[in-house]
Amino acid sequence: MSTFFNVLIIVLVVAIAILGALYYFGRKAQKKQAQQQEQLEAMKQTVSMLIIDKKKMKLKDSGLPQMVIDQTPKLMRGTKVPVVKAKVGPKVMTLMADANVFDLIPVKKEVKATVSGIYITAVKGVRGPLEQPAPRKKGLLGRFKKDSSTAQNATAAKSKSKK
Repeated sequence: MSTFFNVLIIVLVVAIAILGALYYFGRKAQKKQAQQQEQLEAMKQTVSMLIIDKKKMKLKDSGLPQMVIDQTPKLMRGTKVPVVKAKVGPKVMTLMADANVFDLIPVKKEVKATVSGIYITAVKGVRGPLEQPAPRKKGLLGRFKKDSSTAQNATAAKSKSKK
């Protein structure tokens, strides 16, 4: 019985040490994120731009300046980031978008965007509100399921064609 309690105590001590380390590093990352958010807010500008193209691509293939790619951590260089190619004034620029904003950005339309350096943080429509993207279906087979509204439209079209 004493070996069982010894193992249990060791497991508890290791678990407490891991939780303490996670708490410490989590607080440190949270402070760093708050500081970066303050810097983004200080540098933000509202710019009118024409969106040419938007894609999610690897950072090294994105066409961003080499200085930006060099400053990112090596593990992040292989991940896909939301990249937007836009015409800002007379210049065509490659910008990064916030993941929440990327879905709202319309292609081939003019928008007013809040930009911090090369990072798009918010988007508003120049001529009216932006269209909300359709909600994505969840699950493995979600992309193959039909919406009830499209199914109703299809049956209505078939009944009209038969008449």
